[in-house]
Amino acid sequence: MKCTAVTGHRAQLGEGPFWDAPTQALYWVDIAGRQALRLIGANVQIWQMPEHVSAFIPCESGDALVTLSSGVYRLDLDSPGLEPQLTLLCVADPQPGNRGNEARCDAQGRLWLGTMQNNIGENGEDLPLVRRSGGLFRIDGDGRVTPLLRNLGIPNTLLWSDDATALYFADSLEGTLYRHFIRTDGSLEPAQAWFGPDERGGPDGSAMDSEGFIWNARWDGSCLLRLNPEGQVDRVIELPVSRPTSCVFGGPDLNTLYITSAASPLNHPLDGAVLAIQVDVAGKPCTRFAG
Repeated sequence: MKCTAVTGHRAQLGEGPFWDAPTQALYWVDIAGRQALRLIGANVQIWQMPEHVSAFIPCESGDALVTLSSGVYRLDLDSPGLEPQLTLLCVADPQPGNRGNEARCDAQGRLWLGTMQNNIGENGEDLPLVRRSGGLFRIDGDGRVTPLLRNLGIPNTLLWSDDATALYFADSLEGTLYRHFIRTDGSLEPAQAWFGPDERGGPDGSAMDSEGFIWNARWDGSCLLRLNPEGQVDRVIELPVSRPTSCVFGGPDLNTLYITSAASPLNHPLDGAVLAIQVDVAGKPCTRFAG
């Protein structure tokens, strides 16, 4: 498969790709670089955030959400990149020293946010991860927060079955993708190991295709794994980056896979780029935040 970088931008820690079908726009972030980015056509817009930012998701109301270390904020998309206009929506995780990591909206437009101990220094340097202080939270359109999981290491991957009865979720600290069945009251059953650990890196972000297969980015694995609904490897997609971090289906027919990545000690030329690959199956669309 041919990979191309969609822009010349290189992130320290690219993450959280979101494809907005109505506007044909790609959203993503550089967590360590504190940037929220949007690509429309060939034009990249960058908003410089005051804190680490882990997700950038458009809202039905016309603005967007950004998940910062201190909380979940609305961003006025008409505000200038160097002076972003932010309004606090909620503080999902009040634990001091935590930051947001994975975030995605379910089919109802509710934001699910995984948090973790902050492991990024003021200058983007790595800090040691010494505690499992993260959690998983669900945020409704009105900003109401429901805690779902606690004692997480590095939360990654947030995907749901078509019938909304199962959540696929990873803790990268354990190298494992899990499945949680969702109770009728919205709470989660205990985790069931679904895939991993695996020799091809650790589990990072994922996307689901129209056949129910999960495409999982493998940190330090230089690849994506396409996993079938039974949690078995269907294929390996080799990548020209050391640390792919997440992926999303986009393009007019949802058959372009956009892949974010991070810088690495190996210094491959495309490390930190957003890559695009044409694939032979369409993906499931992203859902905007309902608020």
